[in-house]
Amino acid sequence: MSVSSILTEALFKLLRVLGVYKVYEKVLLKQIKSRSLPSHIAFILDGNRRWARERGLPPWYGHEQGARKAEDVLRWCLELGIKTVSLYVLSTENLKRSPEEVSHILTLAEKYMEKALNEELFDKYKVKVKALGKIDLLPITLRKKIKALEEKTSNYDKHYLNICIAYGGRSEIVDAVKRICADVIKGKLKLEDIDEDVVKRYLYTSHLPNPEPDLVIRTSGEARISNFLLYQIAYSELLFLDVYWPDFRKIDLLRAIRIYQKRSRRFGR
Repeated sequence: MSVSSILTEALFKLLRVLGVYKVYEKVLLKQIKSRSLPSHIAFILDGNRRWARERGLPPWYGHEQGARKAEDVLRWCLELGIKTVSLYVLSTENLKRSPEEVSHILTLAEKYMEKALNEELFDKYKVKVKALGKIDLLPITLRKKIKALEEKTSNYDKHYLNICIAYGGRSEIVDAVKRICADVIKGKLKLEDIDEDVVKRYLYTSHLPNPEPDLVIRTSGEARISNFLLYQIAYSELLFLDVYWPDFRKIDLLRAIRIYQKRSRRFGR
């Protein structure tokens, strides 16, 4: 772990002890609640492996901390009243990492799916959970837990959680094109009727009342989209934060929302 990281962590702990963060959090909360909140926030959970590496730990320790952080972030969003949250948990490209790391990630995913099945948060906030991606690429035990969680929350519609796992934006679009072509061949859809709204109905996010994220947040300082919701984020506001996902704090979320609120959304106009 670098000297700068140690000093930064020590500073954060000192500020927490002094209560400075809590005061700042209350100020931010008051500011963002005075304006319209984003309806849909999507997160690219980046920096888990580097977080672990800087501490001399195997990468799966970072993924474990990242999973715990995802729980916190979902809770913060629900408490704020954010209707839809999308979490980019695992990409199709991530599945090409070392077999040992992939195995740890999938085991971790199964552990947290099992935990989610007994999580009262989804019942309290009426959260519909949906896994988006090439679910057939996942182990059958994990697929069963995903299906169980989706079925348990299938009747909820107050909030939505999208878990993007074994997901790729290009693959999603290809899948949509195949389904559209199949329906055209079957006579269910006319070629001349295909427009943007029709395409949206064939995407993984078609079940959402607001499928296009208002705000996309990526942690770790990397400024790229990495094949995430390529069709849906055409007019999303993008924010790249220089903090690893396991270190993402509530004030980081509140500040991101405040930045979003200060931007002028033109939607290409």
